[in-house]
Amino acid sequence: MPLTRKQLYARARKIKLLIMDVDGVLTDGKIYFIQRPDDSFYETKAFHSLDGLGLRIAHQAGLQTGVITGRGSPVIEHRVKELGIHYLVQNRRDKLEPYREMLRAAKVRDKEVCFVGDDVVDLPILKRVGLAVGVGHGHPLLRRHVHYCTRKPGGCGAVREVIELILQAQGKWNAVLKSYLR
Repeated sequence: MPLTRKQLYARARKIKLLIMDVDGVLTDGKIYFIQRPDDSFYETKAFHSLDGLGLRIAHQAGLQTGVITGRGSPVIEHRVKELGIHYLVQNRRDKLEPYREMLRAAKVRDKEVCFVGDDVVDLPILKRVGLAVGVGHGHPLLRRHVHYCTRKPGGCGAVREVIELILQAQGKWNAVLKSYLR
């Protein structure tokens, strides 16, 4: 059952930690393998600048951020460092234990966490957090288990949409805008 805007904002006001999946959330889910001259391959992904600025804004507003992903990649590590994301766990298809570790490190409880996912592997976390979010093109089953589904698909500003929602609910978004309208 969809939440009213008032119910959604009540959940978003409590958020202190935003955790995201990578493939399908921070990216469009496509994974590119490029062949090297020695016939080995390297992997690359595309990230959206809207999400990047959104994450920087989230940090300025006091939110902690983290990534839990089933795949591992130097590209992910680079992007996480570049954006100043606080926590990173890679190569963990079973995301529940890394999630619990991240909560302990961030000193937050389930209800203070927003998780953004796109597929069924994200359900164990989505069912626990205070604000469960599925991206617009995510697996249809997620719609039954999330509090909010983004209009934008993953890799196209969906994370930015979630950050704006959280900051609006927390009364911080107008201050963010003022800093750019000087």
